[in-house]
Amino acid sequence: MDRKKLVLLIGALIIAVGTAFAARTMFAGSAAPEAEAAPVGPKVLVAQRALPAGTIITADAMGFQQWPEELVQDAYFIDGESDINELIGTVVRHPITAGEPVTQGSLVSPGDRGFLAAALAPGMRAVTVPVSARTGVAGFIFPGDRVDLVLTQTVKGEGRDLKAAETVLRNLRVLATDQSTEQITDEEGKTVVRAFRTVTIEVTPKIAEKVAVAQTVGTLSMVLRSIADNQADLERAIASGEVKIPDNATPEEEERYLRDAVNRPIDKGTTFATGGDVSRFQRKSIPEDPETLRRQARDQARADQLRREAQRFNGGGSSNTSATPVSTGPSVRVTRGKTTTAVPVNSASGAQGLPQGTPTGPLIR
Repeated sequence: MDRKKLVLLIGALIIAVGTAFAARTMFAGSAAPEAEAAPVGPKVLVAQRALPAGTIITADAMGFQQWPEELVQDAYFIDGESDINELIGTVVRHPITAGEPVTQGSLVSPGDRGFLAAALAPGMRAVTVPVSARTGVAGFIFPGDRVDLVLTQTVKGEGRDLKAAETVLRNLRVLATDQSTEQITDEEGKTVVRAFRTVTIEVTPKIAEKVAVAQTVGTLSMVLRSIADNQADLERAIASGEVKIPDNATPEEEERYLRDAVNRPIDKGTTFATGGDVSRFQRKSIPEDPETLRRQARDQARADQLRREAQRFNGGGSSNTSATPVSTGPSVRVTRGKTTTAVPVNSASGAQGLPQGTPTGPLIR
């Protein structure tokens, strides 16, 4: 190999080694950058799920989450400074989206002005129903529970009255018991079961009218619903087509449609039971109106009287005939109530043979 080629080879080798060293240094420097410590802020209270206006806060509705220091506001609930247990039972005044910090102005505490109005969903009303230990599930009803209303009444009639019970309304949300809008706990944190005299429920304006009338008809009793019933009713409503979700609805809109369907009071498809369904000695059908029964009895008595008088006339007073003679002369048709009787008339004496007081003019047909 001549000297010129050797010099070129050595020069190329030196350049290659220098390039590789420079590339290694560059990649090594960029692969291990010095990590900057992210600023750590306090934990603030955020919504775990979407909380519409009127939602009663429960323990699983909110939770603390790390939040950037520079984004923390004075209205936020800070971990260590606020007790989440004190917020249970409050009501959401303004809608809160999932993951959004909960502010102090977005919640209304029991006893505050406008608390019950804030607890009502848009378009809903509050109505109070008197209850007792028997009609109020022995005090095991708390704000936030859902109940059915059963109307028990006695239908008056001829003879034995009809005892009936009917589920007139379903899926009603309890807003308050007496003047309390929250569960009462003892020193150990256990829920206190107590008797109460009134229950305030959330209804639509039309259902409020039905509740007012039902209280004058009979006795209203409350039946506590299972939490799982709402999901079962929702599935039945979707299958029957009662709940329709638009095809182009977003996940948030679909969730809102389903939530409204679950929380909607139901006043259709009610069931009933009568005394005959529980005892063989009770009625099962609706008794007839007493005045109608008396009128039918009077009409029947008059018809029987006309029939007996007609038979005496056709018999001619003879007691030795086995068959009633058939009159071939003229007759009139006498109508009493719903009964019409043909009475023979003697052509010589005009209306002879008619019962006394029987009109002959307008009744002859």
